[in-house]
Amino acid sequence: MLESLFKLEEHGTNLRTEAIAGLTTFLTMAYIIFVNPQILATTGMDQSAVFVATCLAAALGSAIMGFYANWPIAMAPGMGLNAFFAFTVVGTMGFTWQSALGAVFISGCIFLLLTVTGVRRWLVAGIPHSMRSAVAAGIGMFLGIIALKNAGIVVASEATYVALGHMTDPAPMLAMIGLFVIAALDTLKVKGAILIGILGVTIVSIFLGLSEFGGIVSTPPSIAPTFLQLDILGAISTGILQVVLVFVLVEVFDATGTLIGVAKRAGLLTEGSGHTNPQLGKALLSDSSAIVAGSFLGTSSTTAYVESASGVLAGGRTGLTAVVVAVLFLAALFFAPLAGTVPAFATAPALLYVACLMMRELTDIDWDDITEAVPSALTALMMPLTYSIANGLAFGFISYALIKLLTGRVREVHAATWLVAGLFLIRFAFLTE
Repeated sequence: MLESLFKLEEHGTNLRTEAIAGLTTFLTMAYIIFVNPQILATTGMDQSAVFVATCLAAALGSAIMGFYANWPIAMAPGMGLNAFFAFTVVGTMGFTWQSALGAVFISGCIFLLLTVTGVRRWLVAGIPHSMRSAVAAGIGMFLGIIALKNAGIVVASEATYVALGHMTDPAPMLAMIGLFVIAALDTLKVKGAILIGILGVTIVSIFLGLSEFGGIVSTPPSIAPTFLQLDILGAISTGILQVVLVFVLVEVFDATGTLIGVAKRAGLLTEGSGHTNPQLGKALLSDSSAIVAGSFLGTSSTTAYVESASGVLAGGRTGLTAVVVAVLFLAALFFAPLAGTVPAFATAPALLYVACLMMRELTDIDWDDITEAVPSALTALMMPLTYSIANGLAFGFISYALIKLLTGRVREVHAATWLVAGLFLIRFAFLTE
């Protein structure tokens, strides 16, 4: 049955290899079951329900990718998108979390439409490489400042806006130790380095009396507080244009880039075959569908995880790898008490480490070309400094188009970039947060 479903022999793999690959991928991305509920809980969402929604969304998305596309790529609520959901859409713009879920649903439907019509590939092809790299780096910096704030390493200051916290306090110290442990373990190729770092800091915090141990295993909590709670009508109001635009753009960059990158590493997609490979079309459709499903369950946008590359390196070549990940996320539902025990400063090292990895995208920017460098730098800088991914994207795309226009290089600007820049200009001209 497995052979007929996943064509294991054709891909030069077997059940044992795929199972190990699935376990490897799960261990490298399992931190999301602790981090995502904590981030979304800042909006007023029930943390236990979000924990369940996170596990179910990851399981469902990975299963769709595995069975339908037959690719070894796992899905889960995306880092960066959850921060935008919590800290910008709800925290800054004032939407309720129900309306924010409605915006995720709308963006998912648009994303699905863009995928089916082929516009998604046109958008990806039309966005400058430097800008794509800057967006990834900027989101990393945004996650970084969130992590530093949660750990108490960076605090508010009337004189300088931000300042260094009290590093001798337990939370900042443990967060930094957790970061060092994660970095060291990952360098030594230890599977599940981020997960080990989170659990290690949590255990120490329990012994020090900084966190109350709530148990390890129990019956999964109810998902009722978030299930089908999306408010689509509430999302359709002033400001929804930029919210949906940012969701769609980040989903386009993140998911598409991850899918293509991991598939190439697995030998499933050769250079130049992107427009003709039928499995890529199925993979794109799979991740688009997962976003819509996640909004019903009660979590921010679900996306393909770059950590899937670890499973590919372990030998994963078919959708069976993703299905194994899905099964493990379902098993994780029974660890809700452990998730509730993890303090914010224990997940901060994970956020900070992911931020550090995302910032390496800065090396792919063409710094010798001012018309590429300035918009890219603005994109990356404005995200953390205005606490908004939307503002970073807006400044980046508008400045890119205008600088190219003013330097007589307007032909270098793809129609997709003009479209996005125009939409953000409309947002600044007619909409206020």
